[in-house]
Amino acid sequence: MIRHFLRDDDVSRAEQSEILDLAAKLKRDRFATRPLDGPQSVAVIFDKSSTRTRVSFHVGISELGGSPLIFTTASSQLGGKETPSDTARVLERMVSAIVWRTYAQEGLEQMSEGARVPVVNALSDDFHPCQLLADLLTIREHKGGTEGRRLAFVGDGCSNMGHSYLLACALAGMHVAIASPEGYLPREDVVTDARRIAAEAGGSIEIGTDVAGLVADADVVVTDTWVSMGLEDERQQRLDDFAGFRVTQEVMGFAKPDAIFMHCLPADRGYEVDADVIDGPQSVIWDEAENRLHAQKALLVWLLEQSR
Repeated sequence: MIRHFLRDDDVSRAEQSEILDLAAKLKRDRFATRPLDGPQSVAVIFDKSSTRTRVSFHVGISELGGSPLIFTTASSQLGGKETPSDTARVLERMVSAIVWRTYAQEGLEQMSEGARVPVVNALSDDFHPCQLLADLLTIREHKGGTEGRRLAFVGDGCSNMGHSYLLACALAGMHVAIASPEGYLPREDVVTDARRIAAEAGGSIEIGTDVAGLVADADVVVTDTWVSMGLEDERQQRLDDFAGFRVTQEVMGFAKPDAIFMHCLPADRGYEVDADVIDGPQSVIWDEAENRLHAQKALLVWLLEQSR
């Protein structure tokens, strides 16, 4: 059976742990395995601009012995003339996996339907599961594990990051708190899925607007940009709506004294987070950024093994 990774709960709790264990191993020895020797090619498609995703997948595929085939949707027939499912049927005959950074989750679902190679969501408007693997690896490194740890996300709960924190951290046995303004709370269907997963994994889910109460006693405090790609026209409205949801030293003070701060980057310093937090001693953002490489390599190795 071909395995895809389109949203965080496409893997089980045990499988998520396997991938993270492998990521830690590959971080210790970056060339421990080369399943793409040949080299085999992996298609990496971009609808959105990227730094970390582009570099980490390019380097990671190369270190696994493969050849990254990087192109944009606009420069291909996928940009208008061809459906995602038809594109997948062409690519699957030439590449070992397909990675797509796009807008609509529906496109990824169409591409994966019947595809004979793994399809990976490198970011969509609804979820960012590759980032969460990197974040969980970072939490493991700095907190010794994830089970029972409390993570507080402050910002746009209805964003891809808000949704992925709910699902991935619930799978990891964490207590997840989302603090968002009214009108920006997570989608109810995602919350329902997260609550079910958390109940099975020993975690919990809290959703609300009270920053101080939801950040209280957190082991991890995270945020993300208030104005995601494609929402630039809403910038001023969002800046107004998110007043009071900036991560400051005061907000970090509600968390545990040894809490860490994370941000998937890029950051708008002075908006969703103050510079003295993102550059401060509790920030682990550079470890988090590096871990995209190790986590995605592990994911590709795992998907290829599972899809044989």
